[in-house]
Amino acid sequence: MDSWLRFSAQSQSKERLFRAAQYACTLLGYTLQKGGTAAELRKTVSQLEAHMSLTRKLMRLGNSVEALEAAKRAIHLSDSVLRLCLTISHLNRAMYFACDNVLWAGKTGLISKLDQHKWSQRSFRYYLFALILNLTRDVYELRLLMESEARYRATKSSPSTTQPEEQLITPATPVTAALPFVSVWLRRQLHLLVTVLYSNPPLLLDLLKNSCDIFIPLDRLGIYPTGSGFVGACGLTSSVLSILTMIHPWLKLKP
Repeated sequence: MDSWLRFSAQSQSKERLFRAAQYACTLLGYTLQKGGTAAELRKTVSQLEAHMSLTRKLMRLGNSVEALEAAKRAIHLSDSVLRLCLTISHLNRAMYFACDNVLWAGKTGLISKLDQHKWSQRSFRYYLFALILNLTRDVYELRLLMESEARYRATKSSPSTTQPEEQLITPATPVTAALPFVSVWLRRQLHLLVTVLYSNPPLLLDLLKNSCDIFIPLDRLGIYPTGSGFVGACGLTSSVLSILTMIHPWLKLKP
């Protein structure tokens, strides 16, 4: 109950709920279309999705300032890779929110004769670049943790345990003899990856969330069309993961 109260008190929580509802409508509309449901019901779901999207745009008014403040904090990080990725990501988010605000003004009639398609494409380009940088940050942190875990395992293992594997490839060994060594290496890397992600839930959730989100701008920009059903499923999944990090703050990746 306390977690839910903290979640409800946050300004972004309602926007996340509307986002989940919006993409649930997207997924529902695709399902109804595939099932051959009456056009009237599909139209109602589509209108509901549009209203959810417009409401979210209203809730995001002023988020550019928050993104700029986050960029100012990120620029002081000691790690150069994290500093670069997070600072530029927050700046792109600020531009995305700014374009989204202009688009909201156009949809509500505050700005007449606005080219909504152009501004929508512009906002999704900023959104895509921000997600690419977020994924780069996730992969970078994952690599650091895997290297740390590998060093820890190397200190725990004795030299005799690695000697037989190192002898798999010798100057006289045929090329095909390298396959068992590669298979062992791949299994070790996979086990290392699973161990690191299992022991770091914030990184796992952030990686899953960004991986789901990136298909949305890719589809909207026509770079990698996946269809409304897949976009709805990815958006709903990422929204649920985002809500989970708000209910349980320790699951949010820092910084």
